[in-house]
Amino acid sequence: MNQWIAAFIIFAAGFAQASGNHLSKTETEILCSDAWYQFIDETVATTDNQGHGPDVGSDEWKSVVEFKLGIRGEPNLPDRSSEVWCRHIDRIVRERYADSSANNRDRNQSPMATSPSFNCDNVEAESIEEMICKDGRLSALDRKLSHVYFAAARKATNAYSQMLKAEQRGWIKGRNECWKAEDKRACVRYAYRSRIAELEARYRLVDGTGPFRFICDQNPASEIIVTFFQTDPATLIAERGDSVSLMYLQPSGSGAKYQGRNETFWEHQGEALVTWGVGAPQMRCKKAP
Repeated sequence: MNQWIAAFIIFAAGFAQASGNHLSKTETEILCSDAWYQFIDETVATTDNQGHGPDVGSDEWKSVVEFKLGIRGEPNLPDRSSEVWCRHIDRIVRERYADSSANNRDRNQSPMATSPSFNCDNVEAESIEEMICKDGRLSALDRKLSHVYFAAARKATNAYSQMLKAEQRGWIKGRNECWKAEDKRACVRYAYRSRIAELEARYRLVDGTGPFRFICDQNPASEIIVTFFQTDPATLIAERGDSVSLMYLQPSGSGAKYQGRNETFWEHQGEALVTWGVGAPQMRCKKAP
């Protein structure tokens, strides 16, 4: 994950500094990479900001990129599966966004250093999207989520890919409901941090510790398997039979307390107090040797 982000940063810096039609060595090395596809997707804006759009890097996505650039159907277009196609698209994008890049370079910023991953031109006035567009830190969180979502999408397959898209559309609607909150910015910030942590944990995009077995109420048949993840906020994924719960670390006077939708896990010195389900009794669980 860190290597992927580093590659993206290197590419963005190279993009902002490019002044001619020839690619630098660094740019050439990452053509057709995940980072390059993501950068082109954000620059050309192939989605509608509601989670609708082709899978980044797919043939359908490349067709949309060509359409957005006004070159689809041209007789001499390189084959989409080749590096020559990436080089061709990269050259066109750099030429068309040269002015934007130069302006940002004057401010020592990359082309999208202060913008979210979506297009701010047509957002509604006084909407949550407008607030994100005007807030550099929220925009940075949006860009981070975009990178994390893309990394998760690369791991999701078959039905999970469609489920991920549906969940993301649902999350966007939930984020936009923050207009009802008393502190709208805090609500949006929490929504982003929680979603980023969720995707990083569920799709194993960050380091995890475990799994650990906990035997509950001295009954070997009643066990919980727990894996901890170094997200922000910290998370764990607990499995009990066929049921799985993602939980977030909560402030606690002692030990480590995690809260899921209807589950809690409070560990202290190798022992955990666990509730599993609405109205369920508390279980006392000990870490198995």
